Amino acid sequence: MEKLDLFNDFWQCLVPYFERREFAENFNDWNKSINDSFIPSPKALGFVNLSPTISLTPAGEELMRSRRKEEIFLRQLIKFQVPSPYHKPNDKAAEFWVKPYLELFRLVRHFGSLKFDELKIFGLQLVDYRQFDTIVSKIEQFRFAKAQHEGSYKIFSGEYLRNELQEIYHDEIAAGETKTRESRNRSLDKFLQTKARNMRDYADACFRYLRATGMVNISHVGKTLSIVPEKLSEVDYFLQNTDREPCFVNNETSYSAYLGNAQIPQLLTDNKDFLIKKLQSEFAGVHIKKTASLTELKDILDTEVSNRKEKLIADQMLEIKDYKAYNDIQNTFAQIIDNTLYDTPLMLEWNTWRAMTMLDGGNITANLKFDDFGNPMSTAQGNMADIICDYGDFGLSVEVTMAKGQRQYEMEGEPVTRHLAKLKKATDKPAYCLFIAPSINEACIAHFYALHKMNISYYGGRSTIIPLSLNVFQKMVEDSYKASYTPQPQHIKHFFERSNELAEICENEQLWYEQITNEALHWLG
Repeated sequence: MEKLDLFNDFWQCLVPYFERREFAENFNDWNKSINDSFIPSPKALGFVNLSPTISLTPAGEELMRSRRKEEIFLRQLIKFQVPSPYHKPNDKAAEFWVKPYLELFRLVRHFGSLKFDELKIFGLQLVDYRQFDTIVSKIEQFRFAKAQHEGSYKIFSGEYLRNELQEIYHDEIAAGETKTRESRNRSLDKFLQTKARNMRDYADACFRYLRATGMVNISHVGKTLSIVPEKLSEVDYFLQNTDREPCFVNNETSYSAYLGNAQIPQLLTDNKDFLIKKLQSEFAGVHIKKTASLTELKDILDTEVSNRKEKLIADQMLEIKDYKAYNDIQNTFAQIIDNTLYDTPLMLEWNTWRAMTMLDGGNITANLKFDDFGNPMSTAQGNMADIICDYGDFGLSVEVTMAKGQRQYEMEGEPVTRHLAKLKKATDKPAYCLFIAPSINEACIAHFYALHKMNISYYGGRSTIIPLSLNVFQKMVEDSYKASYTPQPQHIKHFFERSNELAEICENEQLWYEQITNEALHWLG
Protein backbone atom coordinates (compact mmCIF):
# COMPACT_ATOMS: atom_id res chain seq x y z
CA MET A 1 0.00 0.00 0.00
CA GLU A 2 2.87 2.33 0.82
CA LYS A 3 4.36 1.85 -2.63
CA LEU A 4 0.99 2.40 -4.32
CA ASP A 5 0.28 5.62 -2.39
CA LEU A 6 3.66 7.07 -3.25
CA PHE A 7 3.29 6.06 -6.87
CA ASN A 8 -0.10 7.75 -7.12
CA ASP A 9 1.21 11.01 -5.61
CA PHE A 10 4.26 10.91 -7.82
CA TRP A 11 2.10 10.14 -10.85
CA GLN A 12 0.10 13.34 -10.41
CA CYS A 13 3.28 15.31 -11.16
CA LEU A 14 4.15 13.31 -14.25
CA VAL A 15 0.72 12.69 -15.73
CA PRO A 16 0.81 15.78 -18.00
CA TYR A 17 3.83 14.31 -19.78
CA PHE A 18 3.31 10.56 -20.00
CA GLU A 19 0.82 7.78 -20.44
CA ARG A 20 -0.03 6.32 -17.04
CA ARG A 21 0.59 2.85 -18.49
CA GLU A 22 4.23 3.69 -19.19
CA PHE A 23 5.08 4.40 -15.57
CA ALA A 24 2.83 1.66 -14.22
CA GLU A 25 4.67 -0.89 -16.31
CA ASN A 26 8.10 0.62 -15.73
CA PHE A 27 7.98 1.32 -12.00
CA ASN A 28 10.46 -1.48 -11.39
CA ASP A 29 13.85 -1.65 -13.08
CA TRP A 30 14.00 -3.00 -16.60
CA ASN A 31 16.57 -5.72 -17.20
CA LYS A 32 15.52 -7.52 -20.35
CA SER A 33 17.12 -6.62 -23.65
CA ILE A 34 19.11 -4.12 -25.67
CA ASN A 35 16.65 -1.25 -26.01
CA ASP A 36 14.87 -1.54 -22.66
CA SER A 37 17.73 0.48 -21.24
CA PHE A 38 16.40 3.56 -23.02
CA ILE A 39 13.16 3.43 -21.00
CA PRO A 40 13.91 4.64 -17.46
CA SER A 41 11.71 3.98 -14.45
CA PRO A 42 11.06 6.53 -11.67
CA LYS A 43 13.81 4.87 -9.62
CA ALA A 44 16.25 4.87 -12.54
CA LEU A 45 15.53 8.59 -13.06
CA GLY A 46 16.42 9.27 -9.44
CA PHE A 47 12.96 10.37 -8.29
CA VAL A 48 12.31 7.58 -5.78
CA ASN A 49 14.18 5.12 -3.57
CA LEU A 50 12.61 1.70 -3.17
CA SER A 51 14.76 0.54 -0.23
CA PRO A 52 15.14 0.31 2.66
CA THR A 53 11.74 2.06 2.53
CA ILE A 54 9.77 3.76 -0.22
CA SER A 55 10.80 7.41 -0.27
CA LEU A 56 11.22 10.38 -2.57
CA THR A 57 14.70 11.59 -3.33
CA PRO A 58 15.50 15.33 -3.22
CA ALA A 59 14.90 15.35 -6.98
CA GLY A 60 11.52 13.66 -6.48
CA GLU A 61 10.53 16.15 -3.79
CA GLU A 62 11.61 19.04 -6.00
CA LEU A 63 9.59 17.66 -8.90
CA MET A 64 6.45 17.56 -6.77
CA ARG A 65 6.72 21.13 -5.45
CA SER A 66 8.56 23.03 -8.18
CA ARG A 67 6.94 25.32 -10.75
CA ARG A 68 9.66 24.25 -13.15
CA LYS A 69 8.96 20.55 -13.60
CA GLU A 70 10.46 20.49 -17.11
CA GLU A 71 13.76 21.78 -15.71
CA ILE A 72 13.81 19.13 -12.97
CA PHE A 73 12.94 16.40 -15.45
CA LEU A 74 15.66 17.58 -17.84
CA ARG A 75 18.37 17.33 -15.18
CA GLN A 76 17.35 13.79 -14.32
CA LEU A 77 16.94 12.63 -17.89
CA ILE A 78 20.40 13.72 -19.01
CA LYS A 79 21.94 12.06 -15.93
CA PHE A 80 20.24 8.73 -16.59
CA GLN A 81 22.92 6.22 -17.58
CA VAL A 82 23.56 2.59 -18.42
CA PRO A 83 25.25 0.77 -16.84
CA SER A 84 24.55 1.87 -13.29
CA PRO A 85 24.13 0.22 -9.89
CA TYR A 86 20.38 0.34 -10.60
CA HIS A 87 20.46 -1.01 -14.11
CA LYS A 88 22.93 -3.62 -15.26
CA PRO A 89 22.09 -5.17 -18.65
CA ASN A 90 21.89 -8.94 -18.75
CA ASP A 91 24.38 -11.22 -20.47
CA LYS A 92 22.54 -11.10 -23.80
CA ALA A 93 22.36 -7.31 -23.97
CA ALA A 94 24.81 -5.07 -25.75
CA GLU A 95 27.74 -3.54 -23.84
CA PHE A 96 26.35 -0.22 -22.66
CA TRP A 97 28.41 2.84 -21.80
CA VAL A 98 26.12 5.77 -22.34
CA LYS A 99 23.81 8.44 -21.01
CA PRO A 100 21.18 7.69 -23.67
CA TYR A 101 19.11 10.88 -23.54
CA LEU A 102 22.13 13.15 -23.42
CA GLU A 103 23.31 11.52 -26.64
CA LEU A 104 19.88 11.66 -28.25
CA PHE A 105 19.82 15.40 -27.60
CA ARG A 106 23.25 15.57 -29.22
CA LEU A 107 21.98 13.60 -32.22
CA VAL A 108 19.00 15.92 -32.72
CA ARG A 109 21.24 18.98 -32.34
CA HIS A 110 23.76 17.58 -34.81
CA PHE A 111 21.22 17.02 -37.58
CA GLY A 112 18.92 19.93 -36.81
CA SER A 113 15.96 17.57 -37.00
CA LEU A 114 15.64 13.84 -36.53
CA LYS A 115 12.83 11.72 -37.91
CA PHE A 116 11.00 9.18 -35.79
CA ASP A 117 12.20 6.36 -38.06
CA GLU A 118 15.80 7.56 -37.75
CA LEU A 119 15.61 7.50 -33.97
CA LYS A 120 13.91 4.11 -34.05
CA ILE A 121 16.30 2.43 -36.47
CA PHE A 122 19.57 4.09 -35.47
CA GLY A 123 19.23 6.23 -32.36
CA LEU A 124 18.38 3.21 -30.20
CA GLN A 125 21.63 1.59 -31.32
CA LEU A 126 23.59 4.33 -29.56
CA VAL A 127 24.47 2.11 -26.60
CA ASP A 128 27.98 3.56 -26.24
CA TYR A 129 28.57 7.30 -26.61
CA ARG A 130 31.86 6.55 -28.36
CA GLN A 131 29.78 5.14 -31.24
CA PHE A 132 28.19 8.54 -31.85
CA ASP A 133 30.03 9.19 -35.12
CA THR A 134 29.16 5.69 -36.35
CA ILE A 135 25.46 6.30 -35.74
CA VAL A 136 25.70 9.69 -37.46
CA SER A 137 27.25 7.98 -40.48
CA LYS A 138 24.47 5.38 -40.55
CA ILE A 139 21.80 8.06 -40.55
CA GLU A 140 23.56 9.94 -43.32
CA GLN A 141 23.72 6.75 -45.40
CA PHE A 142 20.02 6.13 -44.73
CA ARG A 143 19.12 9.63 -45.89
CA PHE A 144 21.21 9.22 -49.03
CA ALA A 145 19.62 5.87 -49.82
CA LYS A 146 16.15 7.30 -49.20
CA ALA A 147 16.85 10.17 -51.61
CA GLN A 148 17.85 7.64 -54.28
CA HIS A 149 14.83 5.38 -53.67
CA GLU A 150 11.85 5.90 -55.98
CA GLY A 151 9.37 3.41 -54.55
CA SER A 152 7.30 3.24 -51.37
CA TYR A 153 9.00 4.82 -48.38
CA LYS A 154 7.14 2.45 -46.04
CA ILE A 155 8.57 -0.59 -47.82
CA PHE A 156 12.01 1.03 -48.02
CA SER A 157 12.18 1.89 -44.31
CA GLY A 158 10.73 -1.50 -43.34
CA GLU A 159 13.43 -3.36 -45.26
CA TYR A 160 16.11 -1.07 -43.84
CA LEU A 161 14.92 -1.75 -40.30
CA ARG A 162 14.81 -5.50 -40.95
CA ASN A 163 18.42 -5.45 -42.14
CA GLU A 164 19.54 -3.46 -39.10
CA LEU A 165 17.70 -5.85 -36.75
CA GLN A 166 19.37 -8.84 -38.37
CA GLU A 167 22.71 -7.19 -37.69
CA ILE A 168 21.83 -6.24 -34.08
CA TYR A 169 20.54 -9.72 -33.23
CA HIS A 170 23.00 -11.65 -35.38
CA ASP A 171 24.20 -13.90 -32.55
CA GLU A 172 20.69 -14.85 -31.39
CA ILE A 173 19.59 -15.57 -34.96
CA ALA A 174 22.69 -17.66 -35.67
CA ALA A 175 22.09 -19.66 -32.49
CA GLY A 176 18.43 -20.23 -33.36
CA GLU A 177 17.24 -18.26 -30.33
CA THR A 178 14.31 -16.65 -32.11
CA LYS A 179 11.46 -17.59 -29.78
CA THR A 180 9.78 -14.52 -28.25
CA ARG A 181 8.03 -14.24 -24.90
CA GLU A 182 4.69 -13.62 -26.61
CA SER A 183 4.71 -16.67 -28.88
CA ARG A 184 6.02 -20.19 -29.33
CA ASN A 185 6.67 -19.35 -32.96
CA ARG A 186 10.42 -19.56 -33.60
CA SER A 187 10.35 -18.22 -37.16
CA LEU A 188 12.75 -15.46 -38.11
CA ASP A 189 9.92 -13.32 -39.48
CA LYS A 190 8.00 -13.46 -36.20
CA PHE A 191 11.16 -12.70 -34.23
CA LEU A 192 12.01 -9.66 -36.34
CA GLN A 193 8.40 -8.41 -36.34
CA THR A 194 8.37 -8.52 -32.53
CA LYS A 195 11.69 -6.70 -32.28
CA ALA A 196 10.52 -4.07 -34.78
CA ARG A 197 7.33 -3.50 -32.79
CA ASN A 198 9.33 -3.18 -29.56
CA MET A 199 11.68 -0.65 -31.14
CA ARG A 200 8.72 1.42 -32.26
CA ASP A 201 7.41 1.49 -28.69
CA TYR A 202 10.83 2.42 -27.30
CA ALA A 203 11.28 5.18 -29.87
CA ASP A 204 7.83 6.53 -29.03
CA ALA A 205 8.74 6.65 -25.33
CA CYS A 206 11.99 8.44 -26.19
CA PHE A 207 10.08 11.05 -28.20
CA ARG A 208 7.78 11.64 -25.23
CA TYR A 209 10.59 11.88 -22.69
CA LEU A 210 12.53 14.37 -24.79
CA ARG A 211 9.35 16.36 -25.38
CA ALA A 212 8.67 16.49 -21.63
CA THR A 213 11.79 18.58 -21.08
CA GLY A 214 10.34 21.46 -23.11
CA MET A 215 13.54 21.53 -25.17
CA VAL A 216 12.25 19.98 -28.39
CA ASN A 217 9.46 20.49 -30.89
CA ILE A 218 7.62 17.63 -32.56
CA SER A 219 6.31 17.94 -36.09
CA HIS A 220 3.30 15.63 -36.03
CA VAL A 221 3.01 15.71 -39.81
CA GLY A 222 6.67 15.04 -40.60
CA LYS A 223 7.18 12.94 -37.44
CA THR A 224 10.40 14.78 -36.61
CA LEU A 225 12.13 16.14 -33.53
CA SER A 226 13.96 19.46 -33.48
CA ILE A 227 15.34 21.74 -30.80
CA VAL A 228 13.07 24.67 -29.89
CA PRO A 229 14.88 27.67 -31.47
CA GLU A 230 14.64 29.69 -28.25
CA LYS A 231 16.27 26.78 -26.37
CA LEU A 232 19.30 26.23 -28.61
CA SER A 233 21.74 27.99 -26.31
CA GLU A 234 20.45 26.03 -23.31
CA VAL A 235 20.83 22.71 -25.13
CA ASP A 236 24.31 23.64 -26.35
CA TYR A 237 25.28 24.49 -22.78
CA PHE A 238 24.39 21.15 -21.23
CA LEU A 239 25.78 19.24 -24.21
CA GLN A 240 29.11 20.99 -23.73
CA ASN A 241 29.18 20.86 -19.93
CA THR A 242 27.64 17.50 -18.97
CA ASP A 243 30.12 14.66 -18.67
CA ARG A 244 29.37 11.94 -21.22
CA GLU A 245 31.01 9.22 -19.11
CA PRO A 246 28.80 7.08 -16.85
CA CYS A 247 29.82 7.47 -13.20
CA PHE A 248 29.71 5.53 -9.91
CA VAL A 249 28.90 2.37 -11.84
CA ASN A 250 29.90 0.11 -8.94
CA ASN A 251 29.07 2.37 -6.01
CA GLU A 252 25.33 2.47 -5.30
CA THR A 253 25.61 4.89 -2.37
CA SER A 254 27.50 7.52 -4.37
CA TYR A 255 25.39 6.97 -7.46
CA SER A 256 22.14 7.30 -5.51
CA ALA A 257 23.30 10.59 -3.98
CA TYR A 258 24.43 11.89 -7.39
CA LEU A 259 21.26 10.83 -9.22
CA GLY A 260 18.90 12.15 -6.55
CA ASN A 261 20.59 15.55 -6.35
CA ALA A 262 18.12 18.05 -7.83
CA GLN A 263 20.82 20.69 -8.42
CA ILE A 264 23.07 18.83 -10.84
CA PRO A 265 24.05 18.96 -13.60
CA GLN A 266 24.19 22.72 -13.91
CA LEU A 267 22.00 24.23 -16.62
CA LEU A 268 22.28 27.56 -18.39
CA THR A 269 19.14 28.69 -16.54
CA ASP A 270 21.18 28.50 -13.33
CA ASN A 271 23.09 31.55 -14.55
CA LYS A 272 21.61 34.89 -13.40
CA ASP A 273 23.16 36.89 -16.24
CA PHE A 274 21.64 34.54 -18.81
CA LEU A 275 18.20 34.81 -17.23
CA ILE A 276 18.35 38.59 -17.16
CA LYS A 277 19.37 38.74 -20.84
CA LYS A 278 16.66 36.23 -21.78
CA LEU A 279 13.99 38.22 -19.96
CA GLN A 280 15.13 41.49 -21.53
CA SER A 281 15.30 40.04 -25.06
CA GLU A 282 12.05 38.02 -25.06
CA PHE A 283 9.87 40.16 -22.77
CA ALA A 284 10.55 43.83 -23.37
CA GLY A 285 9.52 46.08 -20.52
CA VAL A 286 9.62 43.42 -17.80
CA HIS A 287 10.69 44.86 -14.46
CA ILE A 288 13.70 43.16 -12.85
CA LYS A 289 14.99 44.22 -9.44
CA LYS A 290 18.77 44.53 -9.18
CA THR A 291 18.62 42.47 -5.99
CA ALA A 292 16.56 39.66 -7.54
CA SER A 293 17.79 36.21 -6.59
CA LEU A 294 18.20 33.30 -9.02
CA THR A 295 14.92 31.78 -7.82
CA GLU A 296 13.10 35.10 -8.19
CA LEU A 297 14.45 35.51 -11.73
CA LYS A 298 13.27 32.00 -12.62
CA ASP A 299 9.84 32.78 -11.17
CA ILE A 300 9.62 35.97 -13.22
CA LEU A 301 10.57 34.05 -16.35
CA ASP A 302 7.99 31.35 -15.60
CA THR A 303 5.28 33.98 -15.16
CA GLU A 304 6.18 35.76 -18.37
CA VAL A 305 6.31 32.50 -20.34
CA SER A 306 2.93 31.47 -18.91
CA ASN A 307 1.38 34.83 -19.81
CA ARG A 308 2.77 34.59 -23.34
CA LYS A 309 1.38 31.07 -23.71
CA GLU A 310 -2.08 32.14 -22.56
CA LYS A 311 -2.04 35.02 -25.03
CA LEU A 312 -0.97 32.73 -27.87
CA ILE A 313 -3.80 30.31 -27.05
CA ALA A 314 -6.29 33.19 -26.78
CA ASP A 315 -5.15 34.47 -30.20
CA GLN A 316 -5.61 30.97 -31.62
CA MET A 317 -9.14 30.87 -30.25
CA LEU A 318 -10.03 34.19 -31.85
CA GLU A 319 -8.90 32.93 -35.25
CA ILE A 320 -10.76 29.67 -34.72
CA LYS A 321 -14.01 31.43 -33.76
CA ASP A 322 -13.72 33.48 -36.96
CA TYR A 323 -13.54 30.19 -38.94
CA LYS A 324 -10.07 31.08 -40.23
CA ALA A 325 -8.81 27.65 -39.17
CA TYR A 326 -11.72 25.69 -40.70
CA ASN A 327 -9.76 24.12 -43.57
CA ASP A 328 -6.85 23.25 -41.31
CA ILE A 329 -9.19 21.64 -38.77
CA GLN A 330 -10.87 19.48 -41.40
CA ASN A 331 -7.52 18.55 -42.98
CA THR A 332 -6.18 17.53 -39.59
CA PHE A 333 -9.22 15.30 -39.01
CA ALA A 334 -8.54 13.68 -42.39
CA GLN A 335 -4.92 13.03 -41.37
CA ILE A 336 -6.12 11.54 -38.09
CA ILE A 337 -8.43 9.15 -39.93
CA ASP A 338 -5.59 8.21 -42.29
CA ASN A 339 -3.29 7.75 -39.26
CA THR A 340 -0.50 9.80 -40.85
CA LEU A 341 0.32 11.93 -37.79
CA TYR A 342 2.87 11.13 -35.10
CA ASP A 343 0.75 11.29 -31.93
CA THR A 344 -2.77 10.67 -33.22
CA PRO A 345 -4.56 10.60 -29.80
CA LEU A 346 -3.06 13.97 -28.86
CA MET A 347 -3.89 15.50 -32.21
CA LEU A 348 -7.47 14.18 -32.04
CA GLU A 349 -7.93 15.79 -28.63
CA TRP A 350 -6.37 19.10 -29.70
CA ASN A 351 -8.22 19.27 -33.00
CA THR A 352 -11.56 18.44 -31.40
CA TRP A 353 -10.98 21.29 -28.95
CA ARG A 354 -10.41 23.58 -31.92
CA ALA A 355 -13.55 22.27 -33.63
CA MET A 356 -15.70 22.74 -30.51
CA THR A 357 -14.34 26.28 -30.14
CA MET A 358 -15.42 27.02 -33.70
CA LEU A 359 -18.69 25.08 -33.57
CA ASP A 360 -20.73 27.39 -31.36
CA GLY A 361 -20.65 29.86 -28.47
CA GLY A 362 -19.48 29.09 -24.95
CA ASN A 363 -16.25 28.89 -23.01
CA ILE A 364 -14.37 25.85 -24.34
CA THR A 365 -11.46 24.56 -22.25
CA ALA A 366 -9.02 21.88 -23.31
CA ASN A 367 -7.52 19.86 -20.47
CA LEU A 368 -4.57 18.79 -22.57
CA LYS A 369 -1.16 20.26 -21.77
CA PHE A 370 0.21 22.99 -24.05
CA ASP A 371 3.88 23.83 -24.41
CA ASP A 372 5.36 27.31 -23.89
CA PHE A 373 4.24 28.39 -27.37
CA GLY A 374 0.66 27.12 -27.29
CA ASN A 375 1.30 23.88 -29.16
CA PRO A 376 -0.27 20.60 -27.98
CA MET A 377 2.14 18.69 -25.74
CA SER A 378 0.25 15.84 -24.04
CA THR A 379 -3.29 14.59 -23.60
CA ALA A 380 -5.55 15.31 -20.63
CA GLN A 381 -4.79 13.41 -17.45
CA GLY A 382 -6.92 10.45 -16.57
CA ASN A 383 -9.17 11.92 -13.88
CA MET A 384 -10.90 14.57 -15.98
CA ALA A 385 -12.75 15.03 -19.25
CA ASP A 386 -10.72 15.83 -22.35
CA ILE A 387 -12.66 19.03 -23.06
CA ILE A 388 -15.07 21.06 -20.91
CA CYS A 389 -17.63 23.39 -22.51
CA ASP A 390 -19.42 25.98 -20.38
CA TYR A 391 -22.59 27.31 -22.03
CA GLY A 392 -23.89 29.34 -19.10
CA ASP A 393 -26.96 27.45 -17.97
CA PHE A 394 -25.58 24.01 -18.88
CA GLY A 395 -22.26 22.26 -19.43
CA LEU A 396 -20.81 19.74 -21.84
CA SER A 397 -17.92 17.32 -21.49
CA VAL A 398 -16.27 16.05 -24.66
CA GLU A 399 -14.32 12.80 -24.68
CA VAL A 400 -12.28 11.50 -27.60
CA THR A 401 -10.45 8.25 -28.22
CA MET A 402 -8.62 6.38 -30.94
CA ALA A 403 -9.43 3.04 -29.25
CA LYS A 404 -11.46 0.57 -31.28
CA GLY A 405 -13.47 -2.59 -30.68
CA GLN A 406 -14.04 -4.02 -27.21
CA ARG A 407 -11.00 -2.15 -25.94
CA GLN A 408 -12.88 1.12 -26.56
CA TYR A 409 -15.65 0.08 -24.16
CA GLU A 410 -13.25 -1.29 -21.56
CA MET A 411 -11.10 1.85 -21.55
CA GLU A 412 -13.72 4.54 -21.94
CA GLY A 413 -17.13 3.29 -20.79
CA GLU A 414 -16.98 3.93 -17.04
CA PRO A 415 -14.46 6.86 -17.03
CA VAL A 416 -16.57 8.86 -19.48
CA THR A 417 -19.61 8.49 -17.21
CA ARG A 418 -17.56 9.38 -14.13
CA HIS A 419 -16.14 12.51 -15.75
CA LEU A 420 -19.64 13.67 -16.66
CA ALA A 421 -20.80 13.11 -13.07
CA LYS A 422 -17.80 15.10 -11.84
CA LEU A 423 -18.76 18.00 -14.12
CA LYS A 424 -22.37 17.94 -12.88
CA LYS A 425 -21.22 18.05 -9.28
CA ALA A 426 -18.64 20.81 -9.86
CA THR A 427 -21.02 23.13 -11.74
CA ASP A 428 -24.32 22.21 -10.06
CA LYS A 429 -26.18 22.52 -13.37
CA PRO A 430 -27.32 20.19 -16.16
CA ALA A 431 -24.52 18.67 -18.21
CA TYR A 432 -24.21 16.36 -21.18
CA CYS A 433 -21.38 14.46 -22.86
CA LEU A 434 -20.21 14.00 -26.44
CA PHE A 435 -18.11 10.89 -27.11
CA ILE A 436 -16.12 10.94 -30.37
CA ALA A 437 -14.05 8.18 -31.98
CA PRO A 438 -13.15 7.18 -35.55
CA SER A 439 -15.66 4.33 -35.14
CA ILE A 440 -18.03 3.50 -32.28
CA ASN A 441 -18.05 0.07 -30.68
CA GLU A 442 -21.44 -1.60 -30.23
CA ALA A 443 -20.80 -2.14 -26.51
CA CYS A 444 -20.33 1.63 -26.06
CA ILE A 445 -23.58 2.29 -27.91
CA ALA A 446 -25.45 -0.12 -25.64
CA HIS A 447 -23.82 1.29 -22.49
CA PHE A 448 -24.54 4.93 -23.28
CA TYR A 449 -28.09 4.14 -24.40
CA ALA A 450 -28.79 2.39 -21.10
CA LEU A 451 -27.39 5.30 -19.09
CA HIS A 452 -29.97 7.60 -20.71
CA LYS A 453 -32.66 5.54 -18.99
CA MET A 454 -31.00 4.68 -15.65
CA ASN A 455 -31.27 7.04 -12.67
CA ILE A 456 -28.00 6.32 -10.85
CA SER A 457 -27.26 8.68 -7.97
CA TYR A 458 -23.53 7.85 -8.08
CA TYR A 459 -23.41 9.39 -11.57
CA GLY A 460 -25.68 12.32 -10.72
CA GLY A 461 -28.85 10.78 -12.15
CA ARG A 462 -29.41 9.96 -15.80
CA SER A 463 -26.34 10.37 -18.02
CA THR A 464 -26.88 11.86 -21.47
CA ILE A 465 -23.86 10.67 -23.45
CA ILE A 466 -23.99 10.68 -27.26
CA PRO A 467 -21.42 8.60 -29.16
CA LEU A 468 -20.56 9.91 -32.62
CA SER A 469 -18.13 8.63 -35.22
CA LEU A 470 -15.54 11.18 -36.29
CA ASN A 471 -16.91 11.55 -39.81
CA VAL A 472 -20.34 12.47 -38.40
CA PHE A 473 -18.77 15.05 -36.10
CA GLN A 474 -16.90 16.48 -39.09
CA LYS A 475 -20.24 16.93 -40.82
CA MET A 476 -21.52 18.88 -37.79
CA VAL A 477 -18.46 21.14 -38.06
CA GLU A 478 -19.05 21.56 -41.79
CA ASP A 479 -22.70 22.50 -41.21
CA SER A 480 -21.63 25.10 -38.66
CA TYR A 481 -19.19 26.57 -41.20
CA LYS A 482 -21.78 26.68 -44.01
CA ALA A 483 -24.65 28.02 -41.90
CA SER A 484 -25.88 31.52 -42.71
CA TYR A 485 -25.96 32.28 -38.99
CA THR A 486 -23.74 31.61 -36.00
CA PRO A 487 -24.91 28.52 -34.09
CA GLN A 488 -25.83 29.18 -30.47
CA PRO A 489 -25.71 27.09 -27.28
CA GLN A 490 -29.41 26.30 -27.59
CA HIS A 491 -28.67 24.31 -30.74
CA ILE A 492 -26.33 22.10 -28.72
CA LYS A 493 -28.81 21.77 -25.86
CA HIS A 494 -31.63 20.84 -28.23
CA PHE A 495 -29.45 18.11 -29.76
CA PHE A 496 -28.85 16.46 -26.37
CA GLU A 497 -32.41 16.84 -25.19
CA ARG A 498 -33.51 15.22 -28.43
CA SER A 499 -31.24 12.27 -27.54
CA ASN A 500 -33.11 11.90 -24.24
CA GLU A 501 -36.43 11.87 -26.10
CA LEU A 502 -35.22 9.27 -28.58
CA ALA A 503 -33.87 7.04 -25.81
CA GLU A 504 -37.37 6.91 -24.32
CA ILE A 505 -39.17 5.99 -27.55
CA CYS A 506 -36.58 3.78 -29.28
CA GLU A 507 -36.98 0.12 -28.40
CA ASN A 508 -33.27 -0.72 -28.57
CA GLU A 509 -29.82 0.86 -28.68
CA GLN A 510 -29.25 0.35 -32.40
CA LEU A 511 -32.40 2.22 -33.33
CA TRP A 512 -31.52 5.02 -30.89
CA TYR A 513 -27.98 5.28 -32.33
CA GLU A 514 -29.29 5.44 -35.90
CA GLN A 515 -31.79 8.14 -34.95
CA ILE A 516 -29.37 10.32 -32.97
CA THR A 517 -26.76 9.98 -35.72
CA ASN A 518 -29.35 11.26 -38.18
CA GLU A 519 -30.11 14.15 -35.81
CA ALA A 520 -26.38 14.98 -35.75
CA LEU A 521 -26.25 15.04 -39.53
CA HIS A 522 -29.04 17.61 -39.55
CA TRP A 523 -28.38 19.36 -36.24
CA LEU A 524 -28.86 22.85 -37.71
CA GLY A 525 -31.98 21.92 -39.67
